[in-house]
Amino acid sequence: MTGDTALKTPQEKLPVTVVGAGLMGHGIAQVFAAAGHATTLTDIHADTLRAAPRQIARNLEQMAVAPDEVLAKLRLEASLARAVAHAGLVIEAAAERIELKQQLFADIAAAAPGTAILASNTSVIPITRIGRDLDPAARARLVGTHWWNPPHLIPLVEVVRTAFTTDAVFEHTLALLRAAGKQPVKVLKDVPGFIGNRLQHALWREALSLVHQGVCDAGTIDQVVKRGFGLRMSVLGPMENADLVGLELIRSVHQLLFPDLDGSATPSPLLTELLDQGRPGMRAGQGLLDWTPEQADAVRDRLARHLIALQAGASPDA
Repeated sequence: MTGDTALKTPQEKLPVTVVGAGLMGHGIAQVFAAAGHATTLTDIHADTLRAAPRQIARNLEQMAVAPDEVLAKLRLEASLARAVAHAGLVIEAAAERIELKQQLFADIAAAAPGTAILASNTSVIPITRIGRDLDPAARARLVGTHWWNPPHLIPLVEVVRTAFTTDAVFEHTLALLRAAGKQPVKVLKDVPGFIGNRLQHALWREALSLVHQGVCDAGTIDQVVKRGFGLRMSVLGPMENADLVGLELIRSVHQLLFPDLDGSATPSPLLTELLDQGRPGMRAGQGLLDWTPEQADAVRDRLARHLIALQAGASPDA
């Protein structure tokens, strides 16, 4: 990517294509359409693609935003080649299967302009592996953009560079996301899970271990997090908190605690036990907890209302 394609002002708009209209894709498309970009959404599943505008309209109405102006910026396209033909930025939001993503990017690179930024929303797969078979020019334009669910409400996007990503592509991607109202962070080394998911799954590993050992039940884990240290985490990060309490104390606690923490390199046996019992999670009504449809809907609604309220009252320096 040459210097004359770099983002010059926050007002510059590029044609954006989002590949995958499901759980994450329609929300990502919503963000760019709301920011004024001509946005194309494509999906191999016709029903998923047709449902996307309704889901976006529902999101916007929940946010007290009139949907018409945003939806006017959105175009649906069944053909991947046509969807990416004029894109300045292509974001892949397909299922977490490495072979699928590799094939998608081969097809995207063949059909998109040679200056288009190519981005993957994978939550855990290293970007270098996804772009393994691309030619050098396409690999240089490939970055990770890991959004969080729901993408239209969570400010953070992890922008992941590989050893092949050019500085111009990396900085351009960060600028596009900032201009769209997101808060991107730089992931300077392409490791599995990037930053956020490594932190989140480290917590999950210990939580599942505590339940499996009989230390507490699953509901207690949630209460400890939500009513304890989780209350301060949105305003006091772990590094700030470590400095606040003092690194000498942190080291002393770790000397006592770390030898007893779960260090398994494989998934918790508890997950296998629950899956074998036909308890895969909320959509089935049973997982670590039991769920009625009404309880499941209430959780989703509570999360959305909480994030909307935070967004409305967010400090510019947050």
